[in-house]
Amino acid sequence: MSTGRVVLVTGGNRGIGRAIAERFVAEGYRTAVTARSGKGPEGTLTVRADVTDAASLDAAFTEVEREWGSVEIVVANAGITKDTLLLRMTEDDFDSVVATNLGGTFRVVKRASKGMLRARWGRVILISSVVGLYGSAGQINYSSSKAALVGFARSLTRELGGRGITANVVAPGFIETDMTAELPEETQAEYKRSIPAGRFATPDEVAGVVAWLASDDAAYVSGAVIPVDGGLGMGH
Repeated sequence: MSTGRVVLVTGGNRGIGRAIAERFVAEGYRTAVTARSGKGPEGTLTVRADVTDAASLDAAFTEVEREWGSVEIVVANAGITKDTLLLRMTEDDFDSVVATNLGGTFRVVKRASKGMLRARWGRVILISSVVGLYGSAGQINYSSSKAALVGFARSLTRELGGRGITANVVAPGFIETDMTAELPEETQAEYKRSIPAGRFATPDEVAGVVAWLASDDAAYVSGAVIPVDGGLGMGH
């Protein structure tokens, strides 16, 4: 259980981000989520923010700080996709995905690190994807943005590791979401055949790994990439 530490999850109003926020609430953390629309799960503080806009993020952090104090754990989860093959991909398709998935992480972590440095304690957890390490046709923009998070976390570890701050990456594989549920059964079966575990993960299985990285048990884990993919990427 936590000691009531303050957590901020970006994109915490749906999907994996929502499951992560729910897990933190259940474990006793004071949990805030950013969302451009909608609300986070019960027990969370929802703040409006666009991760591509530093000013809106600063306002969101200020609101959380006013309510609960400095953010001690940040989970950079917000992300978008604009999937298409390379020769059909526009510059905007590429730039907008990178600006959100990588640029958004930069802005969120930069703002969060100020309070962590003052406290000499912090947890930075970046939500990547198996395709960032494994590759995926039609996702050059997305996979590039997610692969870059590994370099980000490892560079941050070298910069701030001596200040009680850890930075790690969680790389989910195929997850049970509304999106995967809408796939044709044949497509789902094909995907599952490629996964040694033979099934998709639940969002809560990802949330459990994130919660562990935020805990004192993971104080000596930093610069790591933890796949939650049923063996699909074989530990990339």
